[in-house]
Amino acid sequence: MIAYLIRRTLYSLLVLAGINFVTFFLFFSVNTPEDMARLQLGGRHVTSEAIERWKAQQGYDKPLYFNATASGVEKLTQTVFAESSAGIMQGDFGRTADGRNIAYELSKRIGPTLAVATPVFIIAIGLSIVFALGIVLFRYSYLDTAGVVVLVALMSISSLFFIIMGQYVFGRLMAVMPLSGYAPPPGMFKFLILPVLVAILSQLGPDTRLYRTIFLEELGKDYVRTARAKGLSEVVVLLRHILRNSLIPIITSAGLLLPALLAGSIVLETFFGIPGLGRFTVEGISNQDFSIVRAMVFFGSFLYVSTYLLTDFAYAWADPRVRLQ
Repeated sequence: MIAYLIRRTLYSLLVLAGINFVTFFLFFSVNTPEDMARLQLGGRHVTSEAIERWKAQQGYDKPLYFNATASGVEKLTQTVFAESSAGIMQGDFGRTADGRNIAYELSKRIGPTLAVATPVFIIAIGLSIVFALGIVLFRYSYLDTAGVVVLVALMSISSLFFIIMGQYVFGRLMAVMPLSGYAPPPGMFKFLILPVLVAILSQLGPDTRLYRTIFLEELGKDYVRTARAKGLSEVVVLLRHILRNSLIPIITSAGLLLPALLAGSIVLETFFGIPGLGRFTVEGISNQDFSIVRAMVFFGSFLYVSTYLLTDFAYAWADPRVRLQ
């Protein structure tokens, strides 16, 4: 098992390094440091001295990939890519175009994002499993049919609809929750109830339908017939046998959901005015600030890779056969 975990960890590090290179290559294929300097300094009519000074302040005064004026290995190390990559790998994301420390901004903004993503993740997964088990328990009945119709309807409705309707009904008509905004703890809870409910509702349809399909597939297997032949009730079969043997796909689904909630919260945070990672990403894209964009892409990739690594560990815990691969 140790060899399996070490191998998966090395794969994750290679993936992070590859994502870092691709992000850097794609961005600087579109924008040169000179273009970025002109954008930040206010237009095309900027002196070359001001451009060079800005590039030196941002660390863009060296060649991008290969420094022909250096000697030996410094031809590769004294470059924008090598120096910025070394900083990112050490947790130093540099500064924004207006001089703010990006690492500090991330540490400040990850709290509001986690405050939304954590309860959504736990409650959405838990409710989806409970609802899926309930639907499977009454399979092929009118309750099953009605449940599938509701789930497909939830899947077909955009999350924007839930956001707008939630703000209109609970924030404007009933005036029981604020439309948007954020406050430090403990005052943050009244601002988080509505976005958490909206995110759970938009996630409930696809997750519950997926788990229902997984449970129905397990129902036809030999171990289920054996359990029933022993006289076990349907509820015990579902909870003790089917749920346990469905852990691998459930873990996979949960592994996909968590980083998506953390790194993909742009729409939710923008509509509800939550100063989290999503709004920071929008800020970087709007200002064409490469430091922010690259930091957020790398941070999001790190979340995905870390979650998949934890998922691999969970696989090894849930299914001993995985440890032998």
